[in-house]
Amino acid sequence: MALSKVLLGPLALRRLLPCAIGHRQERALASSEIRFAKLAQEKKPDWNRAVSEAEKIVGYPTSFLSLRWLLSDEIANVALHLRKLVGSNHPLLKTAKGLLYNGKNNMQAWGLIVLLISKAAGHTADIPDMEQDKAAGVLHSQRALAEVTEMIRTSHLVHKGLVNLQPPNNIDPTGDMMFGNKIALLSGDYLLSNSCIELANLRNQDLVELMSSAVRDLSEAEFVGPRDKQNNPLPAKPKTNQVEYTQFTENNLEPLVVSEALGNAQAEWTLRHVLNAGSLLGKSCQGTLKLAGHSEDLQEKGYLFGKHLALAWQACLDREPFQHGSSGPFSLVCAPLMFTLQHKPELYEHIEKGMDTVDDVDYELLRKEVIDGPGLELTKNLQKEHSQAALKVLNELPASDARTALANIIAAVQES
Repeated sequence: MALSKVLLGPLALRRLLPCAIGHRQERALASSEIRFAKLAQEKKPDWNRAVSEAEKIVGYPTSFLSLRWLLSDEIANVALHLRKLVGSNHPLLKTAKGLLYNGKNNMQAWGLIVLLISKAAGHTADIPDMEQDKAAGVLHSQRALAEVTEMIRTSHLVHKGLVNLQPPNNIDPTGDMMFGNKIALLSGDYLLSNSCIELANLRNQDLVELMSSAVRDLSEAEFVGPRDKQNNPLPAKPKTNQVEYTQFTENNLEPLVVSEALGNAQAEWTLRHVLNAGSLLGKSCQGTLKLAGHSEDLQEKGYLFGKHLALAWQACLDREPFQHGSSGPFSLVCAPLMFTLQHKPELYEHIEKGMDTVDDVDYELLRKEVIDGPGLELTKNLQKEHSQAALKVLNELPASDARTALANIIAAVQES
């Protein structure tokens, strides 16, 4: 590989991308003393600090931004092509920003959580020494699974950035959107194909089946409920009779039942985000315990931990657009709005205006209704409920620095 290509990867992502999407927020360096994720009791739990200290415990920062990926020709080419999209407002630029920027919405922490649960649970005594990364306290196969988790999630988010250019959406006179679609499609396919190769190399048929079902759930999430013509999700029309959401299936390898949840605020929100996030994180945590040789009972608890943490995380994110001074569009399937629609069904006529495009929705009117209604408080309760459920599972693991780090991440999500 030529020297210019070797240097292109880190330069492309760390210099070219910020040209397109803004200056990167640098993470503050920790003090010389590693505190092993013991947050100071007098300070409010902080997400960035919790993640930063958790990375020290596994000795392994975000795998997607590791040198192995930064130095690849394919990633370097993606970065160069992204530069050509500057000014086009293609959704792929926003996704790229999420890969580099710090904050609760970053995608990089998913692999970290898989590694932390791996280290917290340990492994059985029959695992060969050559399979163990003794310095990090995890198995080499578990590290590979953490990378697979990040690649699957990232490829899904990149694919979601495709723009519908079919008539009557004649919005691409310059060809920039078509070019962005090609980059989004090919780069997402590249990551997904690499994740399949990594997964196959682990030579574990049960794990392949488990992670394949997670990919199926991610795909199915794109077909739940009504959508506008750009495939932006819209909430289903509220029903008067509420149902309590359950797993709907005894085996988490089976597809979830969709029809029973639509129109019931909490059930629909939970279903959407189990498919879109909770399934992948939960099954990754379940899979990493499978690799460590743990019992099926503990594997199931790993799934519940990942699922509840993902839902708590999503509830936290859903509340952000309604903080004081917020403005602009927000997800129409966020929990605060769905609870508000359930409380005032007549507001659904404003959702119906977005059937062609969500740009026709009066977001400020809906924001005011959410702030004045019970939606935010119910979402806060939902966030607390899933945080406590994740913490309950976590407390069944032996005390360790990794368990403390996960508890700090849960606390940072719960207190946000």
